[in-house]
Amino acid sequence: MQMPNFPMEPRIGLGDCSITRLRQGGLCLVQTTDFFYPLVDDPYMQGKIACANVLSDLYAMGVTDCDNMLMTLGVPQKFTEKERDKVVPLIMRGFKDCATEAETQVTGGQTVLNPWCIVGGVASTVCMKTDIISPDNAVIGDVLVMTKPLGTQVAVNAHQWLENTEKWKRISAIVTYEDVERAYQEAMFQMARLNRTAASLMRKFNAHGATDITGFGILGHAQSLCSQQRNEVNFAIHNLPVIAKMQHIAKAVGTMFRLLQGYSAETSGGLLIAFPREQAAAFCREIEKVEGHTAWIIGIVEKGNRTARVIEKPRVIEVTTKLK
Repeated sequence: MQMPNFPMEPRIGLGDCSITRLRQGGLCLVQTTDFFYPLVDDPYMQGKIACANVLSDLYAMGVTDCDNMLMTLGVPQKFTEKERDKVVPLIMRGFKDCATEAETQVTGGQTVLNPWCIVGGVASTVCMKTDIISPDNAVIGDVLVMTKPLGTQVAVNAHQWLENTEKWKRISAIVTYEDVERAYQEAMFQMARLNRTAASLMRKFNAHGATDITGFGILGHAQSLCSQQRNEVNFAIHNLPVIAKMQHIAKAVGTMFRLLQGYSAETSGGLLIAFPREQAAAFCREIEKVEGHTAWIIGIVEKGNRTARVIEKPRVIEVTTKLK
């Protein structure tokens, strides 16, 4: 039997999670799964990033409490026994520690031998349908807020190029070794940082919808979110917060990343949230007060046909690291 749709309720099939209405009155099962290949050289941090990435889909729906997680791990067949015994426990510990930080637990999963290393998992929770913030209620006049800087893919790749003479030559005139190392450390920190505080504040400041920024870049995910809106709106992105120096690297390598056009992939990125204009600045102040991290107003919701765009010359907000 098809469930009726009521105004302002989460519509089944929308958003970043699977939402199943349970037979018990008013309850929903909210689930998400994700995995990816290693992108940093610290196994422990890789585990944390993988866990944070899985949880972000729940947080994008305004769901802050996760009841249970499963972990998926593909162990490379080419690992020696020594490599396996060193690396695998560190990845698993990082995943578990991040889950503990999120006040949830890892109760199982699956580990297999695989041609490539894969890290990911499943996050599940049972909640009231009123605990879910539907992603499709943006209105004309809303503003768009983002909670983490862009440029993680650029930073990770630039760090790998430190050991590749030919590729390093392409960017060594515009950045130093220290610039790249700082950006890489900032990227790791941001990717491992939970979006839970942002999710908890979405309800307080009357968010009209959100998504998390990952592999399709800021523009791809903005387009996906915009296409789901009930109202005939467009998203226009004017500002791009970017990890310091990464915009210069992106320009130097041509169309490899297309960072300033909105296409550069991110991993475990921030939330992109539509807020009423009068609430957005208050959200940004509150998240910085609670977390000590900045959120940025990056665009507006305007009348349109459910498409998103980055303006031709967006303002780049260079985000310098607070790490020592």
